[in-house]
Amino acid sequence: MSAVHTVGFLGAGQIGEPMVERLLAAGHRVRLHARRAEVRDRLSAAGAELVDDVRNIAACDAVVSCLYSDDQMLDVLPEVVAAMDTGTVLLSHTTGAPKTLDRLDAFAPGGRAAIVDAAFSGTADAVRAGRLTVFLGGEGEHLVTARRIVGAYADPVVTTGKRGSALRVKLLNNLLFAAITQVTLRGLAAGRALGVTEDTLLEALAVSSGGSTAGRYIAARGGAEPYAAAVAPFLRKDLAACRATAAEAGLDLSELLAAAQDGPMDLGEVTALENGVVR
Repeated sequence: MSAVHTVGFLGAGQIGEPMVERLLAAGHRVRLHARRAEVRDRLSAAGAELVDDVRNIAACDAVVSCLYSDDQMLDVLPEVVAAMDTGTVLLSHTTGAPKTLDRLDAFAPGGRAAIVDAAFSGTADAVRAGRLTVFLGGEGEHLVTARRIVGAYADPVVTTGKRGSALRVKLLNNLLFAAITQVTLRGLAAGRALGVTEDTLLEALAVSSGGSTAGRYIAARGGAEPYAAAVAPFLRKDLAACRATAAEAGLDLSELLAAAQDGPMDLGEVTALENGVVR
């Protein structure tokens, strides 16, 4: 039986809420900070301990943050990092820029926070099934704790290297996913023009060589239009983080970004590097 931990949790949204449910089902004690009353009510009934002050989730074995963006992280997590016990590990599920994790170090009493970037790939249904894919980047002893926590809802868990590496893997994954999605949406439009319905083409692609995870997600959402409306804000945010991260590394990703941004979904402008400067 895996070790039982006290876990602070922040960000119980569409993905975070089933994470909390899985943590509780695995026997972990969860201390939850949540803004929405309906979420607090549901997860309190499931066994989570509610805290009003976000700093009160810091005195745990681990803190799981499932916030939406870098801006939210920088708004909320400095207080958490400042209040964390020496042995507490912060797991960040946010897809964003690796440098954001480094900025949180300034708030750690020792000048270096115990942070593991725990970027993930998958859906709320994958969380509920315990089949979310999670990438972990961090120091060895911190990764041991992180694996015990995410094991409640993740399989496989892929260790990617030092802190920040998991985010770089996730950003590249989402860059490729965006490109595949755009191509798939164009293919569905071509099918409609040829008299092939979306449902028929998606059913065929699901069992054929032209299929993809993007195609399966589009089918699950009920077609191209509702899917694009749901996923575009997330991909737009992630591609912006990918552009910034590549720029910091002096890497020109304009060709891949062009493939990701050329399609029915508006995912932002293509940028390239010239003498190390984004243009």
